[in-house]
Amino acid sequence: QVQPVESGGGSVQPGDSLLLSCSSSELIDSNTCFGWYRQAPGKEREGLASIFKRDGTISYADSVKDRFTITQDPAKNTLYLHMNDLRPEDTAKYSCAAARDLRRSCPLAVVPYLTYRGQGTQVTVSS
Repeated sequence: QVQPVESGGGSVQPGDSLLLSCSSSELIDSNTCFGWYRQAPGKEREGLASIFKRDGTISYADSVKDRFTITQDPAKNTLYLHMNDLRPEDTAKYSCAAARDLRRSCPLAVVPYLTYRGQGTQVTVSS
């Protein structure tokens, strides 16, 4: 598989919204588990949202629940992260990830370590 590519990051003010996209030729078609994670300087990777394709289960981290939404467009093999009410603590590099060998679930804890990961896109939230 080709490494996925993220886009949509940028510098915004608190309360603003951003839409991140992640695409590759087989991202949705060939994988069972995909999601988004972030890493801020000096911090551990944090799984934010995931989709388990087999049963459609969607999971969110408490830190972003009710503010971020993960969606997919299988026709475009594209994964999205809709981010609302952004806060300074959301500043980080955001990356997408996918894997084809998870057959029972797609836990948030494993999203940052899935087989296919993009280079990431920077999101900076400041006033």
